[in-house]
Amino acid sequence: MNLVLAHDYLIQMGGAERVVATMHRRFPSAPIYTSAVARKTLWGDFADADIRTTWLQHAPGIEHHTHFKKYLPLYPLAFRSFAAPQATHAWISSSTFAKYMRFAPGTRTVCYIHNPTRFLWQTDEYLDHEVRLPLLNRGLRAFLPALRKLDRAAAGRMNVLVANSRNVRERILRFYGRESIVIPPPVQTDRFTVSPGHEDFYLIVSRLLGYKNIELAVQAFTQTGRRLVILGEGPYRADLEKMAGPSVEFLGRRSDEEVRDCFQRCRGFVFPGHEDFGITPVEAMACGKPVVAFKKGGALETVVEGLSGVFFDEPRPEALAQAVERLERLPWNPEAIRTHAEQFSEASFLRRMEGVLFQ
Repeated sequence: MNLVLAHDYLIQMGGAERVVATMHRRFPSAPIYTSAVARKTLWGDFADADIRTTWLQHAPGIEHHTHFKKYLPLYPLAFRSFAAPQATHAWISSSTFAKYMRFAPGTRTVCYIHNPTRFLWQTDEYLDHEVRLPLLNRGLRAFLPALRKLDRAAAGRMNVLVANSRNVRERILRFYGRESIVIPPPVQTDRFTVSPGHEDFYLIVSRLLGYKNIELAVQAFTQTGRRLVILGEGPYRADLEKMAGPSVEFLGRRSDEEVRDCFQRCRGFVFPGHEDFGITPVEAMACGKPVVAFKKGGALETVVEGLSGVFFDEPRPEALAQAVERLERLPWNPEAIRTHAEQFSEASFLRRMEGVLFQ
């Protein structure tokens, strides 16, 4: 057996990269093919990894978390120039273009899809909020039909598509016309322990991107004066800081140990976005903490009302604030919340993924 791993890019570290890190720990000798890597921000999980990059690695500014999107039109070309002819099995992690990579006939290809390519299929949401480059936006829109055709064809070449949630499975069927298997992303629940007590603050751990809806939480906690701690970086940080009141604190990117400490000390976790899945709420639940989540997307698959958290139905600061008030009135059982989180463990993910990859 000759297994290779592939991922869109290792430039910004988030939930998708945690999935790749899980596969790397399980298969440490398998090379990781990716468009480009930012060594300065790469997690220690990848310190011993054989990471192989495309010619995009040499593009000016490619390693910066706000600049790499300027090269969006080039990613398909970069991956099409990549090949792993000796591979017998390939596991591809993709929300954009890693699935364009070429493999020899007979290679078993399993593509783990975090979301169908967002800027192609959820165009307005992505380009209007994530890529603040009008010229690039107009160019991408002009080529949208051709790019969608290529993207659908790339997905069609994969032997098996695996969705990270039921939410994403529905999009795969709608956009790619293919069925997929659902395997939720792995959460290292054994890294977290239940902390029955709490301090008087709520927590967000997220990249600061437009579609994450962090501004909703900033506005809600600014209005109510409740304390909110936000961990993470991204191009929207300056905008969010401008709208934040004194009760909202931005701590930037922190180590895994510091993030874990905040999970254990917070009163509850806030998840305001319409996400494809969402690993951080499960990490909070692994610490016995209830979650306040927007009632859309992946949160519906991880949060159980009254058991592990509460929902708000409308993307309004007032609705979020009311959900926080409801959370504070309810009794919570940290051990029950933790037990609920364990169904998303790393061991469960690997058992199911290996069954698909090597069947």
